[in-house]
This record gives sequence, structure tokens and C-alpha cells, in this order.
Amino acid sequence: QVQLVESGGGLVQAGGSLRLSCAASGSIFTINTMGWYRQVPGKRRELVAHITNSGTTDYADFVKGRFTISRDNAKNTVSLQMNSLKPEDTAVYYCSARVGVWKAVLVVNDYWGQGTQVTVSS
Repeated sequence: QVQLVESGGGLVQAGGSLRLSCAASGSIFTINTMGWYRQVPGKRRELVAHITNSGTTDYADFVKGRFTISRDNAKNTVSLQMNSLKPEDTAVYYCSARVGVWKAVLVVNDYWGQGTQVTVSS
């Protein structure tokens, strides 16, 4: 009923920039927090940044000052501008959203995108 589709991953040299985007669609009544996570093989998925529907943001320490998260509530989209990329930023990046769907009552669940690969070469 709810789909998240990411775009914008790819290969970039260290010091470069990429912008990830994610669009939510489906039977959406409301979206609370939206965020970006990343995962490398053999490690747990970790939070990169998230943003509330009022625009409050929070970042992992390892991206503060380099990444910026933003969202467009009218379009149900969230973006992640990544600057000064480092090889250790290489990972699959996942979009997430806490979405409320109206089914006689409001049902809130967390949804995930399929992931987009970001590779930073040294």
C-alpha cells in the first residue's frame, strides 16, 4: 500500500557530492519522521539522518557538517545532500518513513525503500 523509491546513488570520488532522493507513494494519510540509513555487508544498518514533519533534523556524528537532509511534505519526498564524501561512506543507503494509513483507524508503520548503492573511491 505504501512504496518508497530511492534514486541518486552512484560512484563518486572522495571529496565529491551526491544527492539522494526518496519519494513515498500509496495510501498515505500522514507521514511522521522520514530518514536515511545505511548498511555495509556484515554490519548493522545505521541511522544517517532523520527529519520530522515539522522540519526538526538529527544527524549521526559521522556525517554532521557534510550531509543535509530535507523534505517536501507536499510531495512526500525526502532528500539527502552528501558533500565531502569519504570512502567510508560507501554503503547501501535506505530511505525510511513512518507512515500513517487510514483503515477506519490510523495505522502507523515504518516503511523502507529498496536501497541505493553509494560508492566513494579514494
